[in-house]
Amino acid sequence: MRLSKNFTYEELTHSNVAERKGLRNRPKTKEEEKKVIENLKALCMEVLQPLRDYLGKPVVISSGFRSEEVNRAVGGVKGSQHLKGEAADIHVEDTEHLLKIMHFIMDETDFDQLIWEKNKQGTQWVHVSYRRNGVNKHQVLSSRELLFTTKIK
Repeated sequence: MRLSKNFTYEELTHSNVAERKGLRNRPKTKEEEKKVIENLKALCMEVLQPLRDYLGKPVVISSGFRSEEVNRAVGGVKGSQHLKGEAADIHVEDTEHLLKIMHFIMDETDFDQLIWEKNKQGTQWVHVSYRRNGVNKHQVLSSRELLFTTKIK
């Protein structure tokens, strides 16, 4: 199912961790799935597709929607927006690519949270979330410290 010009439902629900551990990474009920699909569509239309159009090349999503089991397996927080289909983690090639992505999202899109994340192995990625219902906070963080709290549009 296509969520936007360049993003699909399958892509935003794919999980390498789920495959490795034999976990199901889909919403539990049809009603929940409808909400997740609408949230993912909004995330794609408002943030991911504009980013893809700007970069002129694919945006690789390493994690989109997560079931509760997958969220636990990856060490996600209990109330993660991934559980609702409101968040995606974007693979980055290097720090320059990461900064280009972050600056575009901050300057050109409506977003809830934008987080520069890095694990102990040095892998970096960008976490971005978008709420289709409610106020988007425009909160920018790093995984270690608060960089900015609010972006005024």
